Amino acid sequence: MAAGIWASDPHPAARFLSDRLYEPRFQIGMTLMKSVVFTRWREANPEDTIRFHALRPHEIGMIESTPQKVIAQGADWRFLNELKLELKA
Repeated sequence: MAAGIWASDPHPAARFLSDRLYEPRFQIGMTLMKSVVFTRWREANPEDTIRFHALRPHEIGMIESTPQKVIAQGADWRFLNELKLELKA
């Protein structure tokens, strides 16, 4: 929701960055907010994303579970599948 608002009107988002000193130079924050593609998350494959982010801790020994096990035990795709159907309609 916020991403959609920021995409349509980047000025308040840039002001927020400036006010909180995340990026104190307003113009740089404005350029950043205009250049970010807020819809890119819709293009990502969630299973691939989980696999990628589970592989790194597994490789260095932080977790014992393999990415496949993390996906099998921790991902319930029913909600996401329903959401995909809703967004297509």
